[in-house]
Amino acid sequence: MTQTTRPSPVRYEGATAAPAPGGDVLAARAVVIVFLTFAVAYFLSALLRAITATLSPTLSAEMALSASDLGLLAGGYFFGFALTQVPLGNWLDRHGPRKVILWFLGVAVVGCVAFAMATNFAGLLAARVLTGMGVSACLMAPLTGYRRWLSPGAQMRANSWMLMTGSFGMVASTLPVQWLMPLTGWRGLFWGLAALLMLSMVTLAIIVPNWRRTDPVVSPQPAAEKLGYGAIWRHPYFRQMLPIGIVNYGGMIAIQTLWAGPWMVNVAGYTPQQAAGGLFAINLSMLCTFWLWGMASPHLVRRGVLPERLIAWGLPVSFVVLGAIVGLGADAGWPLWALYCVSCTVVSLSQPAVALALPAEAAGRVLSAYNLAIFAGVFAAQWGIGVLIDALGAFGGSERDRYRGAMALFGICGVWTYAAFLRSHLRLSAARPG
Repeated sequence: MTQTTRPSPVRYEGATAAPAPGGDVLAARAVVIVFLTFAVAYFLSALLRAITATLSPTLSAEMALSASDLGLLAGGYFFGFALTQVPLGNWLDRHGPRKVILWFLGVAVVGCVAFAMATNFAGLLAARVLTGMGVSACLMAPLTGYRRWLSPGAQMRANSWMLMTGSFGMVASTLPVQWLMPLTGWRGLFWGLAALLMLSMVTLAIIVPNWRRTDPVVSPQPAAEKLGYGAIWRHPYFRQMLPIGIVNYGGMIAIQTLWAGPWMVNVAGYTPQQAAGGLFAINLSMLCTFWLWGMASPHLVRRGVLPERLIAWGLPVSFVVLGAIVGLGADAGWPLWALYCVSCTVVSLSQPAVALALPAEAAGRVLSAYNLAIFAGVFAAQWGIGVLIDALGAFGGSERDRYRGAMALFGICGVWTYAAFLRSHLRLSAARPG
């Protein structure tokens, strides 16, 4: 492998990285318009991701779903998401964000229609997998574009504000969905989401630019072209961020999009309406946090404050909060879950940092590889926590105790992966020149 494809394993390249040479650097006004267009699609993606938490009482009653069924149904979205990540990265680098996201959103429309028409659990699960596959480009496509269109600080800001947009979608999946349910039913909601996805496709087709044929994204330089997935997965910086991406970041998303809701109902004694209000507050807290990260990120980059250092300092707070939730049990309501999710958001800085640590021409592959790890972790956590809740019934105890036990085991896994990250971070930091 040539020098251009092997960044130093002990140096954060994002501090000096620039958009890819020859790329289509967008003017400020164009950046805002393109960002908003992508943001609408990601808003719908996040709404679809989180809607099962709000619908879980209705779907459980209507389809007689167990906790493991519910976890598998929610995780099916992420399973479909993960299935597409390897080819998605190659397609993004070859064809660019506009073409790829349009292809994928067409699949998401079919998934929403199939969910609206499903009559049993198998049909719901198949539709969720299809939907997850369809919206899997809604974040990777814009982030791939931003890697080539924007400066490092602006990329960190755009990443945080895309996640803020996702939080808008998750907010919309709570009380607004609960309010619409008596009017449309859950099937009508999915018909409406299919229509909104089609409208988003039209907007993307009109506004988002194509890659130029002379752009190195379409005609890769030999060094970047040789940077396959194997080299990406072996890269020291990528491997440093991998454990926390899978367990801590993936687990936070799993709780935010599913298990916080059932905990509030089955452990804290909330009504479904109160749980929807709690989810609304959790996601609103996340929205504000991602906005603040977006405001702070360019300043942190200019000051040389590295994402891995922020993660090392900040992530332990989430373990303290999760321990308090497990200890308090029925007294742990939405405020503590909001604090847990907010304290985990520092891990989101790993995503743009990984992209900045490797060549821009391979951004689609790098981002998709890391996203694959994250969403594999989400799927495992959503299904695994449900399986644990059911399995712990063999030891007796109340439903509240089973939930607490499952969350305690999840927390232990999080501490273990943080320790692996910290060990790698300290080793690479000690080897960093200066």
